[in-house]
Amino acid sequence: MIIGIGIDLVECGRFLDWSAFKKQRIFTKKELEYADADNANAEKHLANFWAAREACLKALGTGFGDDIAFSDVSVTHNDAGCPELLIAGGARAKLKELAGGDAKAHLSITDQNDYSAAMVVIEKI
Repeated sequence: MIIGIGIDLVECGRFLDWSAFKKQRIFTKKELEYADADNANAEKHLANFWAAREACLKALGTGFGDDIAFSDVSVTHNDAGCPELLIAGGARAKLKELAGGDAKAHLSITDQNDYSAAMVVIEKI
């Protein structure tokens, strides 16, 4: 059963002028390493990660705040290179509250030209 759907669209250029401090506050070390490995498209990767976070929080019906930190939702890649969400802390607690047990968060990310978009579907299993 689907218990949440979220989508987000972000302009990639917004991340060009972010300081290293701000990036380190928002993104995980693994996300920053992934983006830096493709220096020519680093801002697109960061935009993808940001859109995924926002889409996840929308699917959870919440936002960042006292109970949910930026690091509570992050993106990793499986062995095939597909993006996956890592949900921890306050976001994990909200997911548990919604699902009451096991849940799966499905993530899809795309980017084209100056924009990145992500969609998250949370399924109770």
